[in-house]
Amino acid sequence: MAVVAVVVVVVAVVSDVVFAAQSRSEAQTTLNGRALQAQQLADQGLSPDQIVRRSEAGGGVAVVVRDAGGTLLAGRPAAGDGRRTVTRRLTDGDTVTLVAEPALEGAAESRLRRILLLVGGIAIVVAAGALLVTTRLALAPLDAMTSLARSIAGGRRGRRLAPERRDTELGRAAAAFDEMLDALEGAEAQARASEASTRRFVADAAHELRTPLAGIAATAEAGTAPGLAPEARERLATLLVRDARRAGRIVDDLLTLARYDAGLVPEREEVDLVDLVRAEIDRDTVRHPDDPVVLDAAGPLPAEIDVELIGQAVSNLLVNARRHGGGQVSVTARPGRVEVRDEGPGVPEGDRERVFARMVRLDEARGGASGGAGLGLAIAREAARAHGGDLVCAAPGDGGRGALFVLTLP
Repeated sequence: MAVVAVVVVVVAVVSDVVFAAQSRSEAQTTLNGRALQAQQLADQGLSPDQIVRRSEAGGGVAVVVRDAGGTLLAGRPAAGDGRRTVTRRLTDGDTVTLVAEPALEGAAESRLRRILLLVGGIAIVVAAGALLVTTRLALAPLDAMTSLARSIAGGRRGRRLAPERRDTELGRAAAAFDEMLDALEGAEAQARASEASTRRFVADAAHELRTPLAGIAATAEAGTAPGLAPEARERLATLLVRDARRAGRIVDDLLTLARYDAGLVPEREEVDLVDLVRAEIDRDTVRHPDDPVVLDAAGPLPAEIDVELIGQAVSNLLVNARRHGGGQVSVTARPGRVEVRDEGPGVPEGDRERVFARMVRLDEARGGASGGAGLGLAIAREAARAHGGDLVCAAPGDGGRGALFVLTLP
């Protein structure tokens, strides 16, 4: 409104100045024309009175004729109030003086000023009303944005501005506001899910550790009994070592996952993927000499990988196949790809992604086997993804039974 008022005042002042200059120019032109007319009338031999009457015809000008000595011959002297005048000498030596009356320029300027004041005032009032209406309509999205922000701050989620037009400043701001809310609510949901997953993970880890720790405590207590036979004491020592190793494996797996969560960077080196897989199969053969793993590989297969991490991943896949699959375990090594297949009951299609979740065991679906903490497949997938690859549970081809895990590396 201040800008509108300033503009109206500037326009009024400029209009008044321009009109006043135009009025003065037109008054001067009128006086010059009447003076020329008076000279022509004198040349025609008209008397001073006739010259005055003819020159004053039409109004706006006062005419005075004087002789060479300054004596008034005709007309009425005008007051010397600074009005515009023109004096001309006639052919007979007399002088004619024409004085502009207020009606010639001042009256019009006064009327213009009154009109400008009236029109300017009306324009300001109309502009004020129009601005109030248009700004309320134009800034309605800001009110909606404010209301939405307050409702979200109050705990009500899910609402959006959804602007109809996104080609305006406010439309783009509203769209950006909606995108921000989507990102924030997505991050909040992700944080809540992560927190819930962390709590479940801690609870499951505590549950998994409680069993071997309870076994260690019970075995140690039993081992302190007096008069215990050497055979019984040796059996208790074996159980103690077994439970301690199980607890140690769980702790190692948890630490490994924590390293991956912290952004573990693989220490890559040039190795032969076939040699790495064969080394893990040899370790498995030591534990299962009567049921060796079948290897199908066409080497050498050079790869830049972290030997420890990928070796652990392959080892976990072999352990998973032994524990849950049953039957013959076979491994196929190809460029950037390692497949581990077993002949067990397989993994249902709906659970082929869930098996990689931490602390998840599909014992019922995989033949009822137990003994693991549900961390091996999760660690193997983390190792693959740390290298830019992946680990998936694929459907066994050709209608075969069992589970097929495919480790891919770039």
